[in-house]
Amino acid sequence: MAQALVPLKDLVQAKSRLAGLLRPSERRALAQAMAEDVLTVLSCHSDIAQITLVSDDPGAGLLAQKYGARCWSEESLVACGLNALIHNASERLLADGDEPLLVLHGDLPLLTVEDISAVLSSQRKLQGLIIGCDRRGRGTNLLAFDAAHMPSFCFGPDSCAGHMASAHRAGIPVQILQRSGIGVDVDEAPDVKCIMEQLHLHVRSNTAKLLYNTELGARVTLALATLPNDVQVGEEMNRGIAS
Repeated sequence: MAQALVPLKDLVQAKSRLAGLLRPSERRALAQAMAEDVLTVLSCHSDIAQITLVSDDPGAGLLAQKYGARCWSEESLVACGLNALIHNASERLLADGDEPLLVLHGDLPLLTVEDISAVLSSQRKLQGLIIGCDRRGRGTNLLAFDAAHMPSFCFGPDSCAGHMASAHRAGIPVQILQRSGIGVDVDEAPDVKCIMEQLHLHVRSNTAKLLYNTELGARVTLALATLPNDVQVGEEMNRGIAS
């Protein structure tokens, strides 16, 4: 069995880099839909024993309750900044057991149960740190580790390289795992275009219900039509890269 930790920003202020594409209420709706998709996958996975949401959003408690998760406030973790919050939360969660912990962002609308299974299988085989990188190979969307292999957290610019380097310095076995369901997070307009092209495969998801065959989705699709296809996303991403 394993645990999952999902840090979640205040949804009112979420996804500010999409301000040119979505209104504030639409950005909040998208952030919540994606978070619910992540929580749905985690709550449905037979190997996830406990989900912990870390958030100061006013609705976080109700969101956690809906998916059988618990909710910790940022204040309760006595930390400032994402990396310190995740460090303190991870220490608390791993204090009483040897089961692995997954730390993942709440904006992974294409995440699947199979992605979580692949991560857990890889972590158990490696007995170290699994890094689920973003589709560009620079950011970190997921980490999996146990108490003996907890990394120094480096979320921020070029965090994938940062997590790799810190693991090497600490002598922690590390592996990068690339999967389309983990790789596609949503921060900017090209990311929205990427998920819009994939939502027909996830028609039951909350994100699909918001954007697929809806008035909002049609408007967003029209606005995104001039953007280039900067990254190909598909099954070719679903591979592990050892390091």
